[in-house]
Amino acid sequence: MSEENQEKQFAIQKVYTRNVSFEAPNSPEIFTQDFQPQLDVDLNVESRSLEGGVFHVVVRVTATTKMDDKTAFLCEVEQAGIFTLMGFDEGETNYLLGVQCPNTLFPYAREAVSDLVTRGGFPQLLLEPVNFEGIYADHLQKQAESTKQ
Repeated sequence: MSEENQEKQFAIQKVYTRNVSFEAPNSPEIFTQDFQPQLDVDLNVESRSLEGGVFHVVVRVTATTKMDDKTAFLCEVEQAGIFTLMGFDEGETNYLLGVQCPNTLFPYAREAVSDLVTRGGFPQLLLEPVNFEGIYADHLQKQAESTKQ
């Protein structure tokens, strides 16, 4: 069966936590201060082909909270998944890897970050939803601009 005639298939094979890290380097002293944090969240998505239409996608969320110049906590979660993508052209596959797969994984990462921060003794941290479609569109636009140069 040619790729054009192949039925399209998007399937989640596995969702798992690949890596988790939580550090509160200035505890317990940080708990004695009025908690007025500055939060910095870094988000990264990586994907790679495993074999025959099977892909590995990782959403990495790093949340760093500082008070003045002291780190209150650093939390990093790598939420991963294995996905089957069959019958899609390259553009559709890239879209699924850049938008749909991260949309599937992010709620798990968000929950893990919230749980780790709370267990670390800090107020609950609820990360805002992420517009992966917008991020992907920006990425495509930057690629197009760099190709023109």
